[in-house]
Amino acid sequence: MFMEQNKRLGANFQRMTKGLTYRKAVGAVFLLLMGLWALSGSASPVLGGLGAEMPPLSVPKPPGFMSIVPPLVAVLMALLLKEVYVSLFLAVLSGAWILALEQQGFPGGILSGLVSVMDRYIMGALYDRDHLSVLVFSMLIGGMVALLSRNGGMQGVVVFLSKYANNTRSGQLVTWFLGIVIFFDDYANTLLVGNTMRPVTDRLRISRAKLAYLVDATAAPVASIAFISTWIGAELGYIKDGLKTIGDLDMAPYQVFMASIPYSFYSWLTLAMMFILIWRRRDFGPMLAAERAARAGNDFTGVGGSAGNETQATSAEGGQQEFVMKEGLKPRAWMALVPVATVIFGVLAGLVITGWDEAVWGDPTKNVWVRCSTIIGQADSFRALLYGSFAGCAVALGLTLGARSLNLQESVDSIVQGFKTMLPASLILVLAWSLALLTEELQTAAYISHRLVALQWSPLWLPALAFGAGALVAFSTGTSWGTMAILYPLLLPAGWAMLKAQGWGMEESLPIFYQLVSSILAGAVLGDHCSPISDTTIMSSLSSSCNHLAHVRTQMPYALTVGAVSVVLGLLPAALGLSLWLVYPLCLGVLWVVVGTWGRNTESAT
Repeated sequence: MFMEQNKRLGANFQRMTKGLTYRKAVGAVFLLLMGLWALSGSASPVLGGLGAEMPPLSVPKPPGFMSIVPPLVAVLMALLLKEVYVSLFLAVLSGAWILALEQQGFPGGILSGLVSVMDRYIMGALYDRDHLSVLVFSMLIGGMVALLSRNGGMQGVVVFLSKYANNTRSGQLVTWFLGIVIFFDDYANTLLVGNTMRPVTDRLRISRAKLAYLVDATAAPVASIAFISTWIGAELGYIKDGLKTIGDLDMAPYQVFMASIPYSFYSWLTLAMMFILIWRRRDFGPMLAAERAARAGNDFTGVGGSAGNETQATSAEGGQQEFVMKEGLKPRAWMALVPVATVIFGVLAGLVITGWDEAVWGDPTKNVWVRCSTIIGQADSFRALLYGSFAGCAVALGLTLGARSLNLQESVDSIVQGFKTMLPASLILVLAWSLALLTEELQTAAYISHRLVALQWSPLWLPALAFGAGALVAFSTGTSWGTMAILYPLLLPAGWAMLKAQGWGMEESLPIFYQLVSSILAGAVLGDHCSPISDTTIMSSLSSSCNHLAHVRTQMPYALTVGAVSVVLGLLPAALGLSLWLVYPLCLGVLWVVVGTWGRNTESAT
């Protein structure tokens, strides 16, 4: 009944909004054309040097306002259309028209700009070797995840751990731990953990809303901070584009990403919040009512029904058959553990091989940690990711064929299906790279940097503001990846320019810069958790057979609580220079008090 309700709700919503969305898109393009035509006759300082070498960031005459039109279009269209693909495309198109209209005027520039979207910007984004490496890596990881799901490897890990779930606390702890173990892909996390643990949590009378929360709140936070995941390629690509615009920060993208992980307060504290709730057997808000109803055996789904036949729901209902184990196979954990270990060690080996420097390793004045950090910092992380993902996929295929879990045709089909699951993310990446290439020509980052510097704001506010911006855009679009694509190329150069303009030295600036990198990502994850149109939020509801609106309503108070603590007691004190060894205990202590003060025992009716 629940699945049919969700399907009918989704179908009705699509029918109501389909025409409206298309009309909005057509209207947006028309208004964009009219606005650019009106502005095409005026001179724009950003276009005066078209085709010439781009001036440095400290150019006396900064770029004009038109340089920020493309990212504004991306954000405003995302808010209006609630769709990231069209929003990014319109952003690229608007920038191409700005340049073409300045050169050729109206109406010749309209056709020229439209053509340049494909042959100049999209193709230009694909000509980059590192960008292609990210796409190939993402496809290989997606293929490996699908194969490990079909051959019974991932189910083996889940089944092994589910043996230890014998009460409400241990059942939730096992679910939480599984969400952390399946760290390399948020889609695989939601689909595997939700579908596998649902019969266990139903037996233990744990609500579907709580299961959906545990699944959703471990998926993106874990994948976003894991150094091997389907996210890492995109994150490194966006960071690389930001560093390229900065110019004077000689650091590898992987080095910046690893240094920013400790400042991802929202991701770390979300995991801690779940553990505190489970350990103390307390909940608050709508989740408390859902849990007490489930304990009484009255309501598991959040729509007034009991478990009943809902336990028979399978992940195939969500159109995710590629993540379902083939019938008749026996789950075997080692079939997944060996390929995943191969990816991890393959990437580490690739980082050492591509970054090896005998002089650095043999320097007696540096300790082992500094030597390793230097070698990894100068490594080609994109090549390392390719080495590791290819090795892991090859080992997974070899083990599957050797164990006769699947034949060659079935194995290849599973890998190809895994490739397909990465297509939406790949489209976002290509459009984001195209937008980054366009904003580089328009010197958008330079314009924003000059404006921010002129405001004379303290850079200490940058991480908190970036966190809020990321949360807003992600909530509106329903995608963390699209949020990163829009904000990273703009805020990283602007933040660095503010630090330099106010005389901050390298040693003082780097912690703030690392916080800025992590804040964009963490804010995107928060917005994703609160957004009812987020893909992972929807998939968490489906895999847990929980009413989708019930999942959003019960999860949001927890997400907002952790988000507030992350900003007030995490980002701001860390920006002021407070040690992380003090910040994290402070945040954890406050979360412990919040749960103890507002939370109520889920095992009792009062």
